[in-house]
Amino acid sequence: MTLPEVQNAIFEKKICVLIPTYNNEKTLKRVIDGVLDYTENIIVINDGSTDSTLQILEKYSITIINLSENKGKGNALKIGFRKAKEIGYDYAITIDSDGQHYPDDIPVFVENLLSENEDVLLIGNRNMSQDGIPKKSSFGNRFSNFWFWFETGIKLEDTQSGYRLYPLHKIPKKYFTPKFEFEIEIIVRTAWRDIPVKNVPIKVLYDPAERVSHFRPFKDFTRISILNTILVTITLLYIIPRNFVNNFKKKSFKKFIKEDVLESEGTNRVKAFSIALGVFVGFLPFAGYHTLLVISLSILFKLNKVLAFVGSNVSLPPFMPFIIAASLLLGVPFVNGNSDIFNQEWNFDLVKNNIFQYIIGSLILASTMSVISGIAAFLFLNKVNPENN
Repeated sequence: MTLPEVQNAIFEKKICVLIPTYNNEKTLKRVIDGVLDYTENIIVINDGSTDSTLQILEKYSITIINLSENKGKGNALKIGFRKAKEIGYDYAITIDSDGQHYPDDIPVFVENLLSENEDVLLIGNRNMSQDGIPKKSSFGNRFSNFWFWFETGIKLEDTQSGYRLYPLHKIPKKYFTPKFEFEIEIIVRTAWRDIPVKNVPIKVLYDPAERVSHFRPFKDFTRISILNTILVTITLLYIIPRNFVNNFKKKSFKKFIKEDVLESEGTNRVKAFSIALGVFVGFLPFAGYHTLLVISLSILFKLNKVLAFVGSNVSLPPFMPFIIAASLLLGVPFVNGNSDIFNQEWNFDLVKNNIFQYIIGSLILASTMSVISGIAAFLFLNKVNPENN
């Protein structure tokens, strides 16, 4: 795109550029001047800087928000997003003020936005393997990429870059993190809203003579780890079941079988193993933890998470009395247990008083039904979709 085309697209799409800054006096002016080559729609959030940032900003006729104290990048971005929407912008490109990002990559974001037929969140994809990239940054990015995939199912090459384009009216309105971990929270929760999150190629510069990093390895990594623990828990206990139910509601049973079973990820053998794993876990006496266990195991063994989750629902409440009865009966020969269960009152004490009998029986039941369901699923899949072996 030519410069006039980029400038026109920024105007028509109502795009602004947010620049959060904290004590980056060496690079701030260069970043602002570079952005001004493309647009004057700039919002700078001065996050309580104590250097010459205020004096630098006084020379510009752009929107400037001066915060009295430093409260973190996440807090600065939230304030910037709120201001951008108040002014009337629909999209915001965020660029760090430490000089690592090139303003001349702004057209990359604009061009990719124009090529999409829907709102999208774009993240700059830095070449983390190039010379000069700190090893800790490369490792941290791979770590973040893995958890983002786990939490959303979206595979990206760079999830930590601060050079991004946000659809302001599609991102969440409330957030729970104020510092560096905010940039993880926002992309995960936006992806949970079914907004596409994609990488676009950008350049990056790491100049130790200029760059000032405010990332505190121990404190911030701990905060990020806590956040990911919470997000993973929400993913397993709410997001995956919610998505499954929503997809099932939107489709006929025939369409569900075709798209979510026959055309889902993996060979017929992998799909059959996935269903068998789900059934095995579903029959185990871990009420309340089936989803967490089955999704974790399916990821560990690289199986189909959706089919494993479907299989685990053999333990739905209407089936539980039959599962408990079968487990108690199957456990009798192995522990010299009580076989006269049908002449007793059915309550929690019945299971508690015969707990070892119940556990042994549930393992036998789970193993048997797992093998049967796995074989049946493989034969069915092989018959209707024989090319996918």
